[in-house]
Amino acid sequence: MRSLRYSINVTLDGCVDHREGTPSEGVHQRAADMIARADAVIFGRKTYELMEFWREEAAGPNPGLFARSIDAARKYVVSSTLDDVDWNAELVRPDDLEATVRRLKDEPGEELYCGGVQLPLALADLGLIDEYEFWVHPRLAGHGPTLFAGLAQPLALELVGREEFDGGVVASRYVPRRDG
Repeated sequence: MRSLRYSINVTLDGCVDHREGTPSEGVHQRAADMIARADAVIFGRKTYELMEFWREEAAGPNPGLFARSIDAARKYVVSSTLDDVDWNAELVRPDDLEATVRRLKDEPGEELYCGGVQLPLALADLGLIDEYEFWVHPRLAGHGPTLFAGLAQPLALELVGREEFDGGVVASRYVPRRDG
């Protein structure tokens, strides 16, 4: 059975706007390794379209490791508005989200990865995320969006790992607590 890991960059004041992070070579390396290790990635439409930035770099003469990793990854895109997807991707309708993710988790392999803001809220409400990883950047953005607004029930988490990167970025990994 494969586990589902959710990972996202967040500022100290909770902003998850992708333009507000302070990426370093170490952060990019770790993210590329994580995606390369995953059997598949699950994105919502907005994150899928955001990640398409790396598609052009991957096709260029000297693609970076992150571009190569995301380009090669098997992708599942959850959307009610897209008619089709390409780039090694399969379209998943929101009504099929739970069944699809449960099927993917039941397949042999190591790990599934998801990112984004709205999709993880639905996955958390369904109890499908096995590990949460927050890459906290030492920055105050002063605006949103923020994570998990509208979560159906509070979710208690247990810290299982922590890693520091150049520039003061700290990645903390959590799993849902079994006792509530």
